[in-house]
Amino acid sequence: MTEFCDDVIKLFPLRAIPDVIKLFRQQLNNREEEPDLTLLSIVTGLIEHSLTTKVLESNSSASSSSSHNNNNNGEGGKGTTVDSGGNFPVIRYDTVEGLYKRFKSVLAPIEKLLVKTTTDSKFASREIIKKVSDIIWNSLLRSSYKDRAHLQSLYSYLCGNKLDCFGVAFAVVAGCQMLGYRDVHLAISEDHVWVVFGKTGDETIEVTWHGKGAEDKRGQSVAPGIESQTWLYVAGNPVVCNRYMEVAAIVSAINPSLTATSACLEVADLQQQLLWLLYDMGHLKKYPMALGCLGELEEVEPTPGRKSCEELYNESVRSAQTYYRNHHVYPYTYQGGYYYRKNMYRKAFASWADSSDVIRLYNYSRDDEEIYKEFLDIANELIPQVMKLESSGHSAKSILRDSSCFANLLRFYDGICKWEECSQTPILHIGWAKPLVATIAKFDHDIRSQVIIKCADQEPQAQHGQENGKNGTDDSALHHHHNNNNIAKADANVTNGGRSNGSSSGKGSSLPKSLEALVGKCGEKLLNPEFLLQGGGQPFTTEESAEPSSDGETISSTAAGESNGKRNDGVRKVEQLAKAEKPDTVDDMEPKRPVIVLYSQKMKGLKDLLLTEKLNTNAISLQITAQSQVQVGGKKLRGSHMASLGGVGGGSIGGTTGGGAISVSEGIEGNTRPKRARRE
Repeated sequence: MTEFCDDVIKLFPLRAIPDVIKLFRQQLNNREEEPDLTLLSIVTGLIEHSLTTKVLESNSSASSSSSHNNNNNGEGGKGTTVDSGGNFPVIRYDTVEGLYKRFKSVLAPIEKLLVKTTTDSKFASREIIKKVSDIIWNSLLRSSYKDRAHLQSLYSYLCGNKLDCFGVAFAVVAGCQMLGYRDVHLAISEDHVWVVFGKTGDETIEVTWHGKGAEDKRGQSVAPGIESQTWLYVAGNPVVCNRYMEVAAIVSAINPSLTATSACLEVADLQQQLLWLLYDMGHLKKYPMALGCLGELEEVEPTPGRKSCEELYNESVRSAQTYYRNHHVYPYTYQGGYYYRKNMYRKAFASWADSSDVIRLYNYSRDDEEIYKEFLDIANELIPQVMKLESSGHSAKSILRDSSCFANLLRFYDGICKWEECSQTPILHIGWAKPLVATIAKFDHDIRSQVIIKCADQEPQAQHGQENGKNGTDDSALHHHHNNNNIAKADANVTNGGRSNGSSSGKGSSLPKSLEALVGKCGEKLLNPEFLLQGGGQPFTTEESAEPSSDGETISSTAAGESNGKRNDGVRKVEQLAKAEKPDTVDDMEPKRPVIVLYSQKMKGLKDLLLTEKLNTNAISLQITAQSQVQVGGKKLRGSHMASLGGVGGGSIGGTTGGGAISVSEGIEGNTRPKRARRE
């Protein structure tokens, strides 16, 4: 049995990027067989290593680097030459076939075992997947290389016995495919990967490690418990791949970087063209991270006639909202980073706040190191830099004069505080508090006071479902629609969480009868100042008192003389006509006030402090750094598994109502600052 069919063999040698595109297109369009993951991973890995390690080898004089490069190119170098017309390596068939056979020989012990057991099942068992994982795991070099680049492909494994976290899981899936099991697929979160299998694809198994340590949970299932509710496992909303999406995972994992500040243009160009091929075939539709990767490539080098990078970032957000219940953070950070680089700071603030709306759905875990660093960078580097640039000049268009930007800032920190609640490790230390206080102080009181702050009584998941239901029918919203905690532009008297009705007729019809009667009499009588300011007395300044009628309407009698009756009637008609036409124009011209809903106990405790004319920075710092509630005897879960937080103190300052919120009147007097488990 030949390793490849004639249609594949005739495409070799691969001398340029168009030749590689043809190979991928042939694999993706083959209706008789699935795309061969092993073949495609070997080809892309060989090209990536040839173009990246060659440059590093020429620029490095260290002996360790030289031996590393020689080891990686030991097998592929024999059949890989550089085309004289450019830097692209020539990939020959015999090189690829030799590496393919080597991977097949690695799996030979399992094939013999399957022959002995004479299993005819089309579906893999947990034992078989564990054996494939063991073979690959035990053949890896035991050295501290796991954080290095270019270790995700089978080429790296076959030539250097090195793989990163993703590479191990991918090798297991590719091995199971080579053994004939079509039910074994990758499940990819934003910082981890595992395997799903079985007839219905509901069974899960860990096949690789996560983090810097060498410990692993291989063989265990991803149980729907406490751990699965963390960001690392995206609360049961991973990207579950089919074979075509696994090809997209191969391409997305390509790393064009040479150093921390430079990249190989040929590798980036290859990755970009392959992603567009997959995009045109519809295989990136349910892959938000791949769409974001393509957006970054288009931002560096736009392709003529293609979608802009901003459109791709927005599509990545919509994919996460549509297929993964808005539980992915990186689509929003991709988007926010783009707006930041383009100096579109209002949209950047909204995207960052949207990303925080997602993270608040989880409990913080020590495995969330990557996303923690992402938020720390936004809070302590990007936002302060924006504030520095915006405060350098006095402009009416500055975001410092925009109350919605202040509202988005509060929303950003509210999500992080909610993420911290009920977790085993505090997040917000003094390093978070100082930039927050400095940023809030940049906004004047007249801007801060425009924000209408509401406090939520229910958990984010319930709000999330309701908000998404509303937003899904409103395509005319701003770019940050579909988030979990929308900033609603509304008047001061808006109800229902700050969502406006959207039409003037809707507003009029929702008024109670008593209020309609009061508005109708405004054209005839002067309003009583005591009634407006204190709510007491009669609504109008009349000689006779008004008596409430049985249906709730207020009837006021007039004491006008008969001699002035006609003149008053004429004046009343003019005033009523003017008032009938005025409300719509007034509503349109009135400044709109942003409305936000706070979920975290810490930010709820800051509500009054944030709106005061003179900020109490010490009180704000104390509130932010107060140790959050930690559930004794185990961590609470969000959503349907989470109990009410009301009435629980849990490590707060000065008599709190849960989650580390302090009482301003009592907490500042008590000079007892709690110890934090996290080092500042």
